[in-house]
Amino acid sequence: MTKQAEATPPMPAIAAAAPQIAAERRPVTASPPNTTLPVPAIKLQQVEPRSSRRRWLVIIGLPLLVAIAGIAWWGTHRTASVQYVTQPLSRGAITRLVTATGTVNPVLTIIVGSYVSGVIQELSCDYNTKVKKGQVCAKLDPRPYQSVVNQDQANLDVATAQLEKDKAVARYTQINFERNRQLATRNYVSQDIADTARSANEQARAQVTLDGATIDLRRAELGAATVNLGYTNIVSPVDGTVVSRNITVGQTVAATFQTPTLFLIASDLTKMQVDTNVSESDIGSVSESDKAHFSVDAFPGRVFEASVVQVRQSPQTVQNVVTYDVVVAVDNADLALKPGMTASTQIVTDERADVLRVPDQALRYAPPGTAAVKAGAARIWVLRDGGPVEVTVATGLDDDSMTELVSGDVKAGDLVITTEIRAATAAALPAPKL
Repeated sequence: MTKQAEATPPMPAIAAAAPQIAAERRPVTASPPNTTLPVPAIKLQQVEPRSSRRRWLVIIGLPLLVAIAGIAWWGTHRTASVQYVTQPLSRGAITRLVTATGTVNPVLTIIVGSYVSGVIQELSCDYNTKVKKGQVCAKLDPRPYQSVVNQDQANLDVATAQLEKDKAVARYTQINFERNRQLATRNYVSQDIADTARSANEQARAQVTLDGATIDLRRAELGAATVNLGYTNIVSPVDGTVVSRNITVGQTVAATFQTPTLFLIASDLTKMQVDTNVSESDIGSVSESDKAHFSVDAFPGRVFEASVVQVRQSPQTVQNVVTYDVVVAVDNADLALKPGMTASTQIVTDERADVLRVPDQALRYAPPGTAAVKAGAARIWVLRDGGPVEVTVATGLDDDSMTELVSGDVKAGDLVITTEIRAATAAALPAPKL
């Protein structure tokens, strides 16, 4: 009994320990509000991450949106600065030109050919040879033509001898006819004999006439043969300079269907001309006696003064492009210009001296938003007090770069606006500060 009592505690002790055990088994939620247990902290940790992200999004995103909106508003409301490109009005000459390309040629170029065929036997003229009128430049083999001359001369001699013979016959028949006519009147011979004598006399006189015509024919043939013989000497028809030679000694010249060109002789190289091709759009403003000037590649720094001497009416059409030949004469006393040179020619069709000039670009300029000018009117914009001022003007001659001002409220030295440069800037509106 004593051991059992020691092993089993008494009931009052158990009852006293029961409240403490119950307290230890009480759920966490039943703890008082001021308890230090970490249960409430566990509940806050489950809610805090989502609310923190929202709070940071609001803190960072709202200013960023405001900055973006400010930048966009500043970009759309900023102003653009304008810089005007100007050029002062000036006084000077305005010249309207027609530009054309041509070839330098002698004023008169003689083509020396051959009327007869043959072999070149002699050659006495070469390139740049100065020749006189009638000077022999080449000689064909004359033997074939000399034989023809000799033959025709012989035929002429035969015809002349035949004429003398027939004249003698005619004199005899005339005497015989007179004799028989007298005998017939006395009835010593029959009338038939008298008639036969008269017929023979008439035939003899006709033969004399025929012989005379034959002599004329033979003489003409001899003359033609002599002319052909003379053509074997190739002579210069004018005083000048040989600019081209197309034959050599021993060469056969055939003049059967077309006259061959043997020499080209320029009559006077101190007088040259430029054959220019002017387009049909410019030919209406070109007239004789217009001043002109041109340059050639051989003398790039030299300008040759010339004048228009002829505007030819014959058109030249190449690939549907119509041009007209305008002849420009030039003095070539120093023989600097050579035949065949290419000349860049400018023909002066109109000019003004000491006039007020404005650049063509200024006549085309207008500030943005300005109404278009009426047809036939002209205006320019002058820079005054830092801004453009419209001025109505009347224009005159135009040379495609400058235009004459006939009237208008402008003077030399005024700055006319030719164009403007607009550059975006923030000078008028400062950029937003973030």
